[in-house]
Amino acid sequence: IKSNKNTVDLKCYLIIFSELLLIDICVFWSCLSGGSRCLVLITVGLGFICVLLLVFIIMLHITITAERDLIKKSKVMSLRDELKKAASKGGWLFMSTELKSWSDSRQYCRDRAADLVIINTEKKQVIGESVWIGLSDREQEGNMKWVDNSTLKQGFWLQGEPNSYGGDEDCIELNPEKHNLNNWNDRSCSNTRKWICEK
Repeated sequence: IKSNKNTVDLKCYLIIFSELLLIDICVFWSCLSGGSRCLVLITVGLGFICVLLLVFIIMLHITITAERDLIKKSKVMSLRDELKKAASKGGWLFMSTELKSWSDSRQYCRDRAADLVIINTEKKQVIGESVWIGLSDREQEGNMKWVDNSTLKQGFWLQGEPNSYGGDEDCIELNPEKHNLNNWNDRSCSNTRKWICEK
């Protein structure tokens, strides 16, 4: 609505400017033989037209800037809505860039309505860094459970793992430095790693 009002104002200024220019031209033609008094009238008229032209240009700039900002804001709102829809559908993965313990990593995911990743395919298994996944035997030693309480059916363990070395390794990390596919390793939950959230 405001944009339309500004457009109407600009049209009015343009009409007034055109009419004053026509009047000035008419005065000029009628004053060709009138002497210096007519030249003063023409000069004042042209000065007034220049002021109106300046006002018109300023208003045009303000209107164009306001419309551009409105379009940008509309696009940003639209993109935000699309991202919200995509995020609420689920099926996305997020890999952290910082290091946290297994519990803190899980809490980070849960604070964002997600959880640590459950790996049930080879495709999800191929990751290039050491990260926490959503598997542990914290509740009962040797009984591996995913964060959704489902029991582990297929694992991608490093040879000799899980070994609960020192009796304190209850959380599972991917350790791709040792093997591309079979790279699960049990680790102390207080160690810090990057992590992957899944929704």
